[in-house]
Amino acid sequence: MKLDIVTPEGALFSGEIEAIVVPGVNGTFEMLNNHAPIVAILTEGNVRIKGQNLVVADEVANKFKYEQNEIILPIHSGTVEMKNNQVILLAE
Repeated sequence: MKLDIVTPEGALFSGEIEAIVVPGVNGTFEMLNNHAPIVAILTEGNVRIKGQNLVVADEVANKFKYEQNEIILPIHSGTVEMKNNQVILLAE
């Protein structure tokens, strides 16, 4: 599935992923391919992006933490929309 992450400063990530875990206001949840359409409000926490060969642009690489086959983006708040295997995450 495709993921785009946008902040007030600009785009942070755009690419193909296997899964994403987000900190929803009612608890953390994971979205995989073919997830039902959803729009959710996010709270402070970590966005965990899972996949093979994840590439982050050098100019924003310092905003992420890195683990094996996973990148982590700390956020203060935001929204996420999943529809037709496309995830758009607006974060602060």
